Amino acid sequence: MGNPLNNKIAKNTKKGETNKPLVLASVMLAMFMGAIEVTIVSTAMPAIVADLGGFSLYSWVFSSYLLMNSITVLIYGKLSDLFGRKPILFFGIILFLIGSILCGFAGSMKTLIIFRLIQGFGAGAVMPIATTIVGDIYTKEERAKVQGYLSSVWGISAIVGPAIGGLLVQYVSWHFIFWINIPLGILSIVGLVFYLHENVEKKKHKIDYLGAFLLTVAISSLMYVLVQGGGKDGWGSTQTLWLIVLFIVSLILFVLQEKRATEPVMPFNIWKERSIFVANITSLTSGIILIGITSFLPTFVQGVMEQSAIVAGFTLTSMSIGWPIASTISGRMLLSIGYRNTSIIGGISLILGSIAFVTMSAETGPIWPATGSFFVGIGMGLTSTAFIVSIQSTVSWQQRGIATAANMFMRNLGNTIGAAMLGGILNNQLKNYFNKSAIQTGKRLTVESTNILLKESERSKVPIKVIHILQDGLTVSLHSVYFIVVVFAILSLILILFMPKKSN
Repeated sequence: MGNPLNNKIAKNTKKGETNKPLVLASVMLAMFMGAIEVTIVSTAMPAIVADLGGFSLYSWVFSSYLLMNSITVLIYGKLSDLFGRKPILFFGIILFLIGSILCGFAGSMKTLIIFRLIQGFGAGAVMPIATTIVGDIYTKEERAKVQGYLSSVWGISAIVGPAIGGLLVQYVSWHFIFWINIPLGILSIVGLVFYLHENVEKKKHKIDYLGAFLLTVAISSLMYVLVQGGGKDGWGSTQTLWLIVLFIVSLILFVLQEKRATEPVMPFNIWKERSIFVANITSLTSGIILIGITSFLPTFVQGVMEQSAIVAGFTLTSMSIGWPIASTISGRMLLSIGYRNTSIIGGISLILGSIAFVTMSAETGPIWPATGSFFVGIGMGLTSTAFIVSIQSTVSWQQRGIATAANMFMRNLGNTIGAAMLGGILNNQLKNYFNKSAIQTGKRLTVESTNILLKESERSKVPIKVIHILQDGLTVSLHSVYFIVVVFAILSLILILFMPKKSN
């Protein structure tokens, strides 16, 4: 009761009487809405591409969502510190639901990408602010346990998401995978309206609009270079080189702006804490790992292994069985062996899981990648819980929103870079493989030809020789992608070793 930090938390989070269990349930609903979006869309993507076409735009469906998510997460985090968590989270959920409704009505790959931008714009508020609310209303000792509950949301969503996604795709329509968010978002808003009470000091704030703009330009130009540089435009093209220059200049200007801004979007002083610095950089690398697996694994299972959407979903589901198990255990491990040792065990698990994807083939069957997914889930559960609890225990209430958002931003940035970079590598490798095969067989195939593998009715009309070329090309290309994933898993473990040995 005499702890000044706890008194500050109480002062800033209570207006009436905040009902912790019901607020936690509402927060978990909001997080579930965002979490299920990841696995359910990944599972449905082969069906979406088969219906709308445009395989070369495959990675943009993820990149557009992640781009807006990455850009806005810092802005939302800062705004929540200035104006309170509640109004910002409401805005994010409503915008996310609008984007979800529009995605369900998309009639082409290009319109789907545009609507995913809107969805991502709202999603940027959901995860970081929901997590920050928990950091506000619970003590340091309680957070380790409660963060395990939040991480279990990912597990439940990934078990339910692929299953629902597979069933909807197979028996109804892929359009409904987006509309399933609507009741979840409404229930979350209702719970927060009635049971979360805040008392935020009213004062005039200076919003860092220039910093937000420069951040948007930097990330957008980088993502476009990574997606198109390895494919359509080429790394040496004039457009690519100009975009690289734009990225470097806007990034430098962003850093300079943040140093002079009164209330910066990214206060770099929080990065001076070594534990926060290591946690954020490792979140970037683990974000690349995560998107590399969730984005492309269903395509391999359906296109190369010739399994159903439900089986493809199962290979991703196992990741989120491991994730909540590890997160729950992590809460106890943090108190007994510390943040660093818990994270090291998680880093080793990430490497073991990633190796499974490099070695998978049509002959190994879906159990092999499912096992790899499980180990990656263990690694993500241990590291992510350790990072969030460590960060929230290091900073004050006034910086908890932006500190939590900064960590989410780095993971989202990793997702964005990963989706763009790995998507570019996939398209480039497919193009090169098909060009070589054309010389040997006389069959001219393109990246778009890969659509054939994802639609059983089309696959049956194509000569078996062409199917084998397509499957071999996809296998070789995805092995290149997953080799990069292994490299980033090793890098993650190396970074974790630099965490302070003492607990926070």
